[in-house]
Amino acid sequence: MRDRRAAWLAPGLQGPRDPMPPATERGVTLPERHPRVAHESVPESMNRSPRLLRLLPFLRWWPYQGATLRADFIAGLTVALVLVPQSMAYAQLAGLPAYYGLYAAFLPVAVAALWGSSNQLGTGPVAVVSLLTASSLAPFAAVGSDQFIALAVMLALMVGLIQLALGVFRLGVVVNFLSHPVIVGFTNAAAIIIGLSQINKLIGVPMGRSESFINDIWGVALLVGDTHLPTLAMGLLAFVIMWTVKKKAPGLPGVLIAVVVTTLLSWQIGFERNTSAGLDQIAEPEARALLRDYLDTEARVAALDAELASKGAELQRAHKSGGAALREEARLAYEIELLRLQHEDRVQENRKRSRALRSFVFEQVSGSGGTLYYARGRLPEGAESDGRRWRITRAVHGEGGAISLAGGGQVVGKIPEGLPSLSLPSVSWDAFGSLLSAAIVISLVGFMEAISIAKAIAAKTKDKIDPNQELIGQGLANLVGSLSQSFPVSGSFSRSAVNINAGARTGMSSVITAAFVLLTLLFLTPLLYHLPQAVLAAVIIMAVIGLINFPAIKHAWQANRHDGIAAVVTFVSTLAFAPHLDKGILVGAGLAIGLYLYRTMRPRVAILGRFHDGTLRDVKVNKLPESKVVVAVRFDGRLYFANVSYFEEAILEAVADHPRISYLLVVADGINEIDASGEEVMHHLVERLRANGITVMFAGLKKQVLDVMRATGLFAYIGQGNIFPTADQAIQAAYAAADAAGVQHGATLLRKDSAPAPGAGP
Repeated sequence: MRDRRAAWLAPGLQGPRDPMPPATERGVTLPERHPRVAHESVPESMNRSPRLLRLLPFLRWWPYQGATLRADFIAGLTVALVLVPQSMAYAQLAGLPAYYGLYAAFLPVAVAALWGSSNQLGTGPVAVVSLLTASSLAPFAAVGSDQFIALAVMLALMVGLIQLALGVFRLGVVVNFLSHPVIVGFTNAAAIIIGLSQINKLIGVPMGRSESFINDIWGVALLVGDTHLPTLAMGLLAFVIMWTVKKKAPGLPGVLIAVVVTTLLSWQIGFERNTSAGLDQIAEPEARALLRDYLDTEARVAALDAELASKGAELQRAHKSGGAALREEARLAYEIELLRLQHEDRVQENRKRSRALRSFVFEQVSGSGGTLYYARGRLPEGAESDGRRWRITRAVHGEGGAISLAGGGQVVGKIPEGLPSLSLPSVSWDAFGSLLSAAIVISLVGFMEAISIAKAIAAKTKDKIDPNQELIGQGLANLVGSLSQSFPVSGSFSRSAVNINAGARTGMSSVITAAFVLLTLLFLTPLLYHLPQAVLAAVIIMAVIGLINFPAIKHAWQANRHDGIAAVVTFVSTLAFAPHLDKGILVGAGLAIGLYLYRTMRPRVAILGRFHDGTLRDVKVNKLPESKVVVAVRFDGRLYFANVSYFEEAILEAVADHPRISYLLVVADGINEIDASGEEVMHHLVERLRANGITVMFAGLKKQVLDVMRATGLFAYIGQGNIFPTADQAIQAAYAAADAAGVQHGATLLRKDSAPAPGAGP
């Protein structure tokens, strides 16, 4: 982990402990001297208006000079060259048509820069958030469908509202509940899932989507023999180009070069082969029967949709009618619930049929009777195939059925020209409640990714990062994005590295990036038609390779066994729960918090003895003799309701093991806090031990602990004479009292002036 961060940050600088940047960033180093446009460049009048800067944080860029504009323009253009193909790839990872990535790379990029606190953070579609989006929405709608797209846009709205609320109320600290080991375990698992989810596109075979990601991947493995070789060749070519450019010419946009070369090649060789057919042209009986059932069920789903809309309108009218229509309202609500159950059953049935249909491979035969499609290996005697492997990609209900088949490689296809329409997202309150936990996870994970990279950059540029302002920026980016058909976005490691290495000085570079995406949407989308899907899969795989960082899990295990357990459990549970990744990270976060509470419930308690150098140390660890006058007990941890019983047991056990002592010293240097339960137990112990002839003394009490003791009267009860600034003063007082009382105690082992000679102890 530390080695990889060394490549990310300058020597001697340590940024936040966050997931590793993707492979596209490894080997990218920050400039040694970076021109700063920080708060000192803000006019003095603005420095006197912190509220204005909080409302319009981009004012800190001013006065804006020509040299800064040139640097930001070059950086913005450079990032745009990477962002356009990456955003399309991440849109498909999120289960959306590729061009929705361009929508997510437009307004959110500019808004996050304008209202965030980092000058170089690049926002937009990212791999982990895209995968979380797909996994969260898959149970509620077919991937890529209109309903799925509407839910993705609604999810962006929810994420934006959560992040904005956290930022406005300055609650950015809640992100600390996701500990570094949990994020490491989740990131490793997510990277593996992301990579595996692209294998089917890389080899040109279908992949089903079910409640078990492992089963889906196994289904792809069974179809390896049906690999579409031209598709695989396109993906491998993209890999070779990106890897070569990264190694030989890291200053060039390898992703863009791979996209341009493969798109031109795809167009030149006619990589895409699509056609349509009627139900009667499918000669395979099993496939035709499945198609007939599929089309009939699609028609039934459409009818149920219409019936649900009608019943919903009736329910609204009944609701407005008041009390007289209560019975009618209850009846309609019951009928609507039944219709919804039927609708869900029909949708689930067709999802299974769709997976079965995608597994069929057909051969096309043309003759006097027209074009027919036979299952591969079942051609009639004497029939000649066209040599291609055809698969069903879509079936639409209607007269005779309209079936789309693909006999070549998959490409991005037609991208709507122009800007996304600006409108409020369609909100489904039923889905809102179901998606709330996923939205919270995406909000926190996305913000952790953004703030980690922002802090890493700030460590080099010496700029100040405000986590709450960054939350506001990210929240507004997702909110505005939801108005322009964007799915959830976050800060990107790779594009932020490209941005700062290209010389970006202010967030204006991201505004310029958004402007170039705007030009792409307006004028360049026809050029992306022939971009192979396999190339987008290769872009994603290359981007997430660097997220796989098993040494970071090992490091967490070595640092603290509980942290290692949290990392491993998060990793395993994320893989096991896939595609429901939010469950994996919630399990890990819950376990990490539980293990922390367990540690605080049983803090370290040590009986102290005098070491040969005069210090007080653990008698068990250093094998030191113990005193017969006073036993010194050190408690390392806050004293609160969860561990007061452990504290009481430890004190009573120390007294029981030393029955001849007259004094008990609580060395409280490690007690940073005490609550009402802790104060009550402390009072009870003093009272109980005093009744048994043992004087309880305290040393090293901190101010916040003394304040509680004074407020409750415990300080007065213990007595000023039994509270000391240091343990040595308390021990000397105990021995002085013992001497005055004529107590025979033999060797004064805890007195500082009676420490063993150097070398006498272990």
